Amino acid sequence: MSDFRSKDTWQIFRIMAEFVEGFETLGPVWPAVSVFGGSRMPRDSEQYKLGEKIGELLATEGFAVITGAGPGAMEAVNCGARRGGGPSIGLNIKLPHTEQVTNEYADTVIHFDYFFARKVMFVKYACAFVGLPGGFGTLDEAFECLTLKQTQKMKNFPVILVGSSYWSGLIDWLRGEVQSRGLVSEDDMALFQVTDSPEEVLSIIRTSWDEFQRESRG
Repeated sequence: MSDFRSKDTWQIFRIMAEFVEGFETLGPVWPAVSVFGGSRMPRDSEQYKLGEKIGELLATEGFAVITGAGPGAMEAVNCGARRGGGPSIGLNIKLPHTEQVTNEYADTVIHFDYFFARKVMFVKYACAFVGLPGGFGTLDEAFECLTLKQTQKMKNFPVILVGSSYWSGLIDWLRGEVQSRGLVSEDDMALFQVTDSPEEVLSIIRTSWDEFQRESRG
């Protein structure tokens, strides 16, 4: 048991190294948008094309794009960002599954052993968050952002869920079960927006960023 616990102390340095690399690499990147989405999204799906378009529009408008660096939705967004001529960034997590191989469109890649360190980087250098359809990881990342907004641990940057048919069941459950029991408020339910339009995603983010800049100046 003592040997096991002694390894915990050394892990601190590995954790510190991930934070240092993340801060140094992403510090110059601003403004950026973090986009979450499933690694199993097929390339021939409409959702994949949607991700490409969102990445391209964001990059064209001067936003760096940050994804989880994997295939599927992440690949689509990185591909679009590269096409749009903007910084295409991937925060890869080391997993035993082949599905988390780094996609070829992330021009800057940081590798993480720890999910919590990776999530800090998703949030710290982003001025907006976009959730495409995805699984447990996407849900975890989206709810992390909503929790930070709800508790005012981050600025009131937009959280946008893309794909109304995909997210509608979850939203109905939140209203019918969670909100109805008083576990979240109506204000909490207003912490995110839902759309099917890449152009609306860009419009929401651009409006929020312009407001943030005005407030910062004055």
